[in-house]
Amino acid sequence: MGKKVLIVGGVAGGASAAARLRRLDEEAEIILFERDGYISYANCGLPYYIGEIIKEREKLLVQTPEAMKRRFGIDVRIHSEVISVDADKKCVLVQSSERGQYEETFDSLILSPGARALRPDITGINSTLIHTLRNVTDTDRIKALVDEKKPSKAVVVGGGFVGVEMAENLKERGIETTLVEAAPHILAPFDDDMVLAVEQELEQNGVSLILKDGIESFHENQEGIQVNLKSGKTLPADFVILAMGVRPDTAFLNSSGIKLSERGHILVNDRMETNIKDIYGVGDAIQGMDFVTGERSAVALAGPANKQGRIAADNISGLCSKFDGFLGTSIIKVFQLTAARTGASERTLKASNIDYKMVHLYPMSHASYYPGGHNISLKLMFDPEGKILGAQASGYDGVDKRIDVISTVISMRGTVEDLTRLDLSYAPPYSSAKDPVNMAGYAAENVLRGLSHITTWDKVFEHREEILLLDVRDEVEYNLGHVEGSVNIPLNTLRSRLSELRIDQKIVTYCKVGQRGYIADRILTQNGYQSENVTGGFQSYPHLHREEKTESVRQEIKKDTVIVQPEKPAKEEVVTNTLDATGLCCPGPLLRVKQAMEEQKDGEILKVIASDPGFYEDVNAWCKNTQNQLLNRNRENGNVTALIRKGIPVAACSKESGEPDLKNNKTIVVFSGDLDKAIASFIIANGAASMGRKVTMFFTFWGLNILRKPEKVKLKKGFMDSMFGSMMPRGSKKLKLSQMNYMGMGAQMIRAVMKNKNVDSLEGLIEAAISNGVEIVACQMSMDVMGLKKEELIDGVKIGGVGYYLGEAEESNVNLFI
Repeated sequence: MGKKVLIVGGVAGGASAAARLRRLDEEAEIILFERDGYISYANCGLPYYIGEIIKEREKLLVQTPEAMKRRFGIDVRIHSEVISVDADKKCVLVQSSERGQYEETFDSLILSPGARALRPDITGINSTLIHTLRNVTDTDRIKALVDEKKPSKAVVVGGGFVGVEMAENLKERGIETTLVEAAPHILAPFDDDMVLAVEQELEQNGVSLILKDGIESFHENQEGIQVNLKSGKTLPADFVILAMGVRPDTAFLNSSGIKLSERGHILVNDRMETNIKDIYGVGDAIQGMDFVTGERSAVALAGPANKQGRIAADNISGLCSKFDGFLGTSIIKVFQLTAARTGASERTLKASNIDYKMVHLYPMSHASYYPGGHNISLKLMFDPEGKILGAQASGYDGVDKRIDVISTVISMRGTVEDLTRLDLSYAPPYSSAKDPVNMAGYAAENVLRGLSHITTWDKVFEHREEILLLDVRDEVEYNLGHVEGSVNIPLNTLRSRLSELRIDQKIVTYCKVGQRGYIADRILTQNGYQSENVTGGFQSYPHLHREEKTESVRQEIKKDTVIVQPEKPAKEEVVTNTLDATGLCCPGPLLRVKQAMEEQKDGEILKVIASDPGFYEDVNAWCKNTQNQLLNRNRENGNVTALIRKGIPVAACSKESGEPDLKNNKTIVVFSGDLDKAIASFIIANGAASMGRKVTMFFTFWGLNILRKPEKVKLKKGFMDSMFGSMMPRGSKKLKLSQMNYMGMGAQMIRAVMKNKNVDSLEGLIEAAISNGVEIVACQMSMDVMGLKKEELIDGVKIGGVGYYLGEAEESNVNLFI
């Protein structure tokens, strides 16, 4: 008789170890214990079965106990839980539904107990309306609820992979879904700048996203369950999906002598061995080494678990196999968008004090002249010697294979030079002659050789007063949006306009995605200027995305999609011409739209299809600036489709049509920081908003103090900025009256009077204004002058310049200055 091997737990790690063991040793006695009735299933597919993307439940079951017995001769014991391990006696204690409690001895033991869903000690968390998703049983329960109860509202708590996938699939089932994440962003393995596209995709597909807000409690009521957030917000729901992470299911090992981490992970070496001879650990319950940093790490992914099961089986059978460490290569589908990553993130590299450099580029997924191409947002991290440390990407096509290629090079401890040398397959439908992976290598190589001088927006804003910010995009792009204070010299005119630039001033260039900025950097450097280029360009400008986070993007779409009310009936909106602008990068689509609209007659409708993600916002701004009517815009299969009517039809603006007048908005400039004037401003704003009017409040100079957070925010600021900030009132509760202040007593008295008269406090008025859709805009120039940063302002505030204010004022019939 061969050696006796016990395996605790199936699925990826345990089942793959069992199959590998049998292939290597026909004589071994192999017993696999599984707590429930399913030994091997596609746990990564569970959300998609609930969303009915996967139709047949049976396809989730990779192996059944019966099939495992027939093919591999393995003794599979389901509904059998191993409740303790005695390492000295080399036996385990089993609790079986059929055989009761008994002991089983072993020669070798493989531990693959997996992980449990995290359920923190929160009031109401044991409600039957709160579900977790870890196995087939959980899936059946949630699927039955959705199918039979027909719920209309759900809250998903936790923005990890499972939480995001569940939010998508519940929305696909027609359920109004809100995703709550306590951290500033979802999907923690991704860097903040890369995950913004995923957050936008969720919101644009109707998932409400609440960030930086944790769960206070749950409360069941007659309507269902109420989710109470730490901010004070409440969310009604029919049920809740709890996806707050997992913990290793290793409590049964506490007295075994097997070493565990502080969080309970089984500590293993590269042969998957624990500290006790003949006992191995694999899967979600183990802690191994990070491939890039060399530090202890735990990664709960199916791919590594399968490999670890195979490695443990090899070593038990006398073959020397090693696990090189976790790369954490992972990918997620979010509606039409794909996001993927491999290796270390910037956050991880900083935490590990590893010196690194980074490039961010936006290549096309395939040849731009072949239909259906899309930009890929690709970020590459590498050390000063060129060794690749990590990569992240997002886009609508070609993301997966690029990250897989880079992951392969990292696993071979390759360099950015290796990326430039890769001979990758090319045909116009699939790639370009210079694949995005090659281009990432070229960009990184230029940095290492000193040919490209890279900087980031964070560094730009740290030294804003010392530099000239040069926008080298075309004028049409600049007019649609730019960084306040930047100077526009289009790239094609830069050589002839060098005399306009001071040779003794540091220049930072930027374009849409970084490529034109790099060329400008080369021109300037070779002409004696000190120059840097912002990697990722305007596309990665953080303020663009921070503004979008102040309010659900889908609310912005509702509000801004149509400049004037569309005519009735919709049947009359017959498309006159169609423009295919796919494959073009900004400003290509806008230039084509401009040319096409010049050939249109007034009232005719142009249908535009573009693959540039930025076109979604660009076309809206372009229509506003050119007095054309944006009838509709949507995203489908990664493309943006827009319907534009040339000119603004009289009927669409006529009061006789029963629709709102075109210029019926209200604009309020708040210059004063006095308490009484602030109260008056918000009373007027709320009144106008209650009448269905769009209201924009533009805060400048002293008015900015109204919007400051009451607590001190730790930021790196210059001496003057810090001193200025300390001298001004921090937040609405510190404001003084314009008259009769009496060293602050007047302000306290007026607040008391307002409370007695049942008038909302200023803070209540501000909250009501934001809830009513009032746009709260802080003047960027005033913020720069007064040394204030976006992070110091309350949530819900946009950043804008004078141009933004004037644009809103043009659409208003009331404009107040307070």
